[in-house]
Amino acid sequence: MGTILDVRGLTVELPTSSGWIRPVNDVSFTLAEGETLGFVGESGSGKTMLSLALLGLEPHGARHTGEAWLHAQAAKSQNLLAASPNAMRAIRGREIAMIFQEPMTALNPVLRVGEQVAEAIRVHEPRTSGKGIHRRVMESLERAALPDSERRARQYPHQLSGGLRQRVLIAMALAPGPRILVADEPTTALDVTVQKQILELLAKLRRELRLSMLFITHDLGVVAQVADRVAVMYAGRIVEYGPVMEVLRAPRHPYTAGLLRAAPRLVREKLVPIPGAVPSLSALPPGCSFAPRCALHIPECDAAMPQLRAVNTNHDARCILVP
Repeated sequence: MGTILDVRGLTVELPTSSGWIRPVNDVSFTLAEGETLGFVGESGSGKTMLSLALLGLEPHGARHTGEAWLHAQAAKSQNLLAASPNAMRAIRGREIAMIFQEPMTALNPVLRVGEQVAEAIRVHEPRTSGKGIHRRVMESLERAALPDSERRARQYPHQLSGGLRQRVLIAMALAPGPRILVADEPTTALDVTVQKQILELLAKLRRELRLSMLFITHDLGVVAQVADRVAVMYAGRIVEYGPVMEVLRAPRHPYTAGLLRAAPRLVREKLVPIPGAVPSLSALPPGCSFAPRCALHIPECDAAMPQLRAVNTNHDARCILVP
């Protein structure tokens, strides 16, 4: 499998009353064709801001550095971070699309859902006839397993359940035919049964359409189910990166190990929370950002931010205790 996305040293800075902060700090990763890469971490770790930067949707006033190379099949590779606004409008949706976290706020409450899916197609294919767009809308809704799609297309978002709204967002994202899908916590606020259905749907679509996927979640059980590799983020940086089952079975960063100890399991055992809280991005500790919360903390941890160290050829961890 070839590489479809190659991100190198991506940093996003935001202006605040305390100065510039970095919600995404020197992040590098690759995404292969047909692969799912999971991003895991607590709220505020930088997962969503990373995805918004890749789509050119950062908040007003943000600035970024680094590179994000999108490798096209028959065209010249493009650096998403250097693309003009017009170029990004052509790329966004057509090459890389996003399923947003909150379907009720992501959907327009005063437009029928069928028209919203149609708009996603019309933006990239303005010459398509009305009949052609309607056919594509129905195909997209049926592909997203929306029952009674003709009737649902005429309804408004408030008339649909949370699970059906999420399926509409999936249909909107896939309608223009992107090769990369960014899923930002697509199962948040859904009940367990609907979560399972959405995850199975995404897995099915990935196989059938040969999608590459960036899957953002805070749920380790979900990432174990859907991802091939995982990147664990903390305070804007990737602290562990590797094959998902290897990272979850043998974590090499204390933060990853702490997340696993704090996660509920089928086997009844005491949950062990990670002490303390994620530091403010405007007041990060010296050296390793996780050091104040780490049970393995030693004085050397405060000297400088550790680099990602190779556990093996496929697995890296940002910890000085990695040999």
